[in-house]
Amino acid sequence: MERRRFLQLSVLTAAATSLAACTPPSQNSSGGSDNSLVVYSNSLSDGRKEWLQGEAKTAGFDLSFVDLGGGDIMNRLVAEKNNPMADVVFGLNNVYFEKLNKAGVLAASTPKWAGEVDAKLGNEKEYWPIVREPIMLVYNEAVYKTPADAPQDWPELWTNEKFAKKYEVPSSLGGATTQMVLSGILTRFKGDGGDLGITKEGWDAVKAYFEKGVPSVKGQDLYAQMKAGKVNAGQMYLAGKPQREKQYGIKTQAVHPKTGVPMVVQHISLVKGTKKEAKAKEFIDWLGGAEMQAKWSKKFFTAPVNKNALANADAEAVKITDSFSAQDIDWVFVAENIDKWVEKIQLEILK
Repeated sequence: MERRRFLQLSVLTAAATSLAACTPPSQNSSGGSDNSLVVYSNSLSDGRKEWLQGEAKTAGFDLSFVDLGGGDIMNRLVAEKNNPMADVVFGLNNVYFEKLNKAGVLAASTPKWAGEVDAKLGNEKEYWPIVREPIMLVYNEAVYKTPADAPQDWPELWTNEKFAKKYEVPSSLGGATTQMVLSGILTRFKGDGGDLGITKEGWDAVKAYFEKGVPSVKGQDLYAQMKAGKVNAGQMYLAGKPQREKQYGIKTQAVHPKTGVPMVVQHISLVKGTKKEAKAKEFIDWLGGAEMQAKWSKKFFTAPVNKNALANADAEAVKITDSFSAQDIDWVFVAENIDKWVEKIQLEILK
């Protein structure tokens, strides 16, 4: 009964999310001006949406956005497969794009800049890489004066009592950063015969992670919570760190675990069934090109994949990205199981 109730609620929630999101124009991608495009992305926060809209307008694109978490963007695209509303999707990582591709949501295309990136970071056909980004555990330097005082890796949060109820855990599991953090934890406990491929020790670790953390509050940023002294640490992606430090007036440090961090690659793709294919391809050529990727890097502190963008990119963002070692994660295994992991956590841990 509990599972049935959860699934029923999931359907209702998905419907509500679909209506509540930044819904594109009712005429969808087949209508509007010749320059209009509907873009789905989980990479539009912190002023990206407004900035990109302005840059795109100058370049001759009239953009409408759907701005949701990575998992929610993926679910929406799959739900709309037979009546696509989007023309382009970007910002999601390999796991989401591989699942979208298997669901038949993406169209094959080759951007003009394909030879300027390591195409193997994508699938060399439907989705193409644009940005590399480490997913980090960050802490408030005012509380933990030296790295030795701070947690050295995620498991210390729930195994060392001095960090209990001092770190933030997500209340919602739909975001890409959250799901990458969970993947980084769970895949350490990969084991044949375990529940959904994870040993009992792994599920106990995730349970302890949530039980000993402080749930996030909707509408309240991690950095606001750290400044208020409610938590001292939590999850963050690289591009979000400097902007929040400036906004909230606090300094944070990122942990460099020996095991590495989830290193995600954001991609871009044409949506199958778009009525604006030519314009959408033109937009992809523009956004992933060296000039725009260098601008994006300087504006939002990212490390572009486009090698021709590196000379004009934010050198510090590239340097910091390169300072992290990538955790050895079987992303195919993650793609096959992440939805089931999230469902299990929602049903049995967050219930």
